[in-house]
Amino acid sequence: MNEELFEIAMGLIVTAGSARSYAMEGMQLAKEGKFEEAHAAIEEAEQALIEAHHVQTSLLSRAANGESIEISIYMVHAQDHLMTSILAKDMAKEIIELHQLRAGA
Repeated sequence: MNEELFEIAMGLIVTAGSARSYAMEGMQLAKEGKFEEAHAAIEEAEQALIEAHHVQTSLLSRAANGESIEISIYMVHAQDHLMTSILAKDMAKEIIELHQLRAGA
């Protein structure tokens, strides 16, 4: 795997990991009744995922233009990390809403 693709994969892993951490933080904050902070954490997660999505889209565009993009275990792991982080953020939003409903907020 060339150095550029390795760096891209590592960047995706880090960014997706940050998004998942923000999502988890949002759920914890909601459990504590801190709904404004919980929504702010979800917004941070969404921003991180937007950043990761731009990188992913760039790779897809390069491949669509005929560039050979080497698939490695790092890139597979990065894509898996991104997918699970998107799911975590979506689930966190629902859980925060449930906490708000329960609290009557």
